[in-house]
Amino acid sequence: MRADTAPAAKVKCLLVDDVQENLVALAALLRSDDVEVLVARSGLEALELLLAHDVALALLDVQMPEMDGFELAELIRGSERTRHVPLIFVTAGARDQYRLFKGYETGAVDFLYKPIDPHILRNKCEVFFELHRQKRALAHELRAKTETLRLNEMFMAVLGHDLRSPLSAILSSGYLLQRGQDPQTVQKIAARVVGSGQRMSRMIEDLLDVARARLAGGITLRCGPLDLGALIQRVVQEHQAAYPQRRIEYSQRGDVHGEWDPDRLAQVATNLIGNALQHGRPDDPVGVALDGGAAEEVRFSVSNSGHIPAEVLPCIFDPFRGARREPGRDQGLGLGLYIVRQIVEAHRGSIDVTSDARVVFDVRVPRRAAPCEHEVDGGPSTVF
Repeated sequence: MRADTAPAAKVKCLLVDDVQENLVALAALLRSDDVEVLVARSGLEALELLLAHDVALALLDVQMPEMDGFELAELIRGSERTRHVPLIFVTAGARDQYRLFKGYETGAVDFLYKPIDPHILRNKCEVFFELHRQKRALAHELRAKTETLRLNEMFMAVLGHDLRSPLSAILSSGYLLQRGQDPQTVQKIAARVVGSGQRMSRMIEDLLDVARARLAGGITLRCGPLDLGALIQRVVQEHQAAYPQRRIEYSQRGDVHGEWDPDRLAQVATNLIGNALQHGRPDDPVGVALDGGAAEEVRFSVSNSGHIPAEVLPCIFDPFRGARREPGRDQGLGLGLYIVRQIVEAHRGSIDVTSDARVVFDVRVPRRAAPCEHEVDGGPSTVF
């Protein structure tokens, strides 16, 4: 979303007049805490500003050199980007029906004659400012509902497709067991059932985390004193045991103690390190670095060889929007990085990704997270 179209952003009003004193006077009347005034000394400047900004209202002086207000209005109405901007003409000329008719014909919503009554000007402009706020709020709500609909459709796709595969494996294994099998085959079937069940469990937990993040106001934390270095090293060792042919280089410096949710931060580390092992080159080590040098926060980064396409980077943390699936690789549901970001933000931290010489995920968490639902190790109980 563009910054100037967010519902809480200031509305913007464009003033066009070739006389600087007039611009200063009008700007002083209209500028406020929630109204930003843009000024242009010519029609060309006005067109440039209209293309660069989301303008709620434009006040045009009729009598200007090179391009008068009527000509400017015709150009504004001729562009798809600006054709719906309300226009008010301001003139010191005599009142005549021809000018009035021409102004409305070129798309003006009103005609004001100088000297202008400040109260009338403010009240007229405020009507269009409020309409623009409502329009922007409706557009924001529409985007939110569209995204909710997309997620609902993805949830249904998950239930209808992704969960069906491990469920089918469990059912087919059960049918085989019903027919009677030798002990060795039974062991293989049991391992297959366990693996499929674990996969389903992970998928369901991911879906529950998404539901908590989107519907319950965020992921709940259970915090307590934690040596983050010991936790990250344990996750590294688990991955090293699972990928003995791969190399994971771990480094740590400074004080890495704080108060966090150990299970959730282990989930973050597991996801990031697992992604790095999955997507990095087999002959290149995965880098895991923990930095406690700062007084207020601890930094944790995971890096691997490879590249994330520029078009994927802006949406890499969105649910169901990971990188493209590659044949032969289990990509899960595309929820892992979304959940990682939700966990980090629940700790009042931040996560960023860069893809230059290497892909680097950089996590920063304050040494004490936001108040948690329950403090582990017997600490006080507060509401997150």
